[in-house]
Amino acid sequence: MKAVVVNPNAKSNIEVIEKELRPLKSGEALVDVEYCGVCHTDLHVAAGDFGNVEGRILGHEGIGIVSQVADDVTSLKVGDRVSIAWMFHACGRCEYCTTGRETFCRNVQNAGYSVDGGMAEQCIVTADYAVKVPEGLDPAQASSITCAGLTTYKAIKVADIKAGQWIAIYGCGGLGNLAIQYAKHVFNAKVIAVDINDDKLALAKEIGADMTINPLTQGDAGTVIQEQLNGAHAAVVTAVSKTAFNSAVNAVRACGKVVAVGLPSDTMDLNIPRLVLDGIEVVGSLVGTRMDLEEAFQFGAEGKVVPVVQTRCLHEVQDVFDEMEKGKIQGRMVIDFNK
Repeated sequence: MKAVVVNPNAKSNIEVIEKELRPLKSGEALVDVEYCGVCHTDLHVAAGDFGNVEGRILGHEGIGIVSQVADDVTSLKVGDRVSIAWMFHACGRCEYCTTGRETFCRNVQNAGYSVDGGMAEQCIVTADYAVKVPEGLDPAQASSITCAGLTTYKAIKVADIKAGQWIAIYGCGGLGNLAIQYAKHVFNAKVIAVDINDDKLALAKEIGADMTINPLTQGDAGTVIQEQLNGAHAAVVTAVSKTAFNSAVNAVRACGKVVAVGLPSDTMDLNIPRLVLDGIEVVGSLVGTRMDLEEAFQFGAEGKVVPVVQTRCLHEVQDVFDEMEKGKIQGRMVIDFNK
């Protein structure tokens, strides 16, 4: 089968190779991959930012059809359409797994990083961790929800935003445009979209943002939000930017919450008196659980959230990585394994 693997000596640190899969083990299923989205995290993994994983098959936004199951598998059957998500497997026994926080399991395995992922013609999955895709949800769009949608849906849940309250979304790219849709159409919040790219802000407005801010032309978003709205009730930062994180802290009102999603390598500045005196919360949100993904998929199937995706052929994957690194992509790029 063809697979996209990490190769530090190749263009964009990746290459397409032929690879043979091992036989299935207990509890596993074989998935014929239809689509796999390309995520900014894939760039980090390929670049070795999280450690050297040369030879690893990338991809954690995979969607495909189950073609084989191990004898002891009861959760899936041949023909099911399922996800290949970042949270590939967890222990199921620790304090995090047993309290609805399985993504923080200390023994978690992540697709496309610690184990081979879904950017290949076939992928072996742990059957109990492959979430079924509901009827009515386009599989290419489902691939985007598998990570980007799930991550932002969970972040909005963590923000604890209420209907009619203001939430600022920093970064309106592949993650941010979905965050806007979940905040607006699922949680009924009022949305402020913040980005330095006017094209992305135009898309944000089109998909539901009530207010848009370009810090390059309008000044610091935190200052603008405080002046016009007396602060947002919450902020979600998908941008890979220290400046965005700092602005988000300044943007929220007293008792506001800042949810960190993006992964810049910098450290952010925190005004401790402001945090204490205004009761500001800053919390990280890491993808989402299997139940979160079921919910995120369902909202997609109902048409409340429509991922903006573009499909590309496998032979274009190096170009896709290059375009993503340069910030040229609107929405989500998805590798189509049907072509």
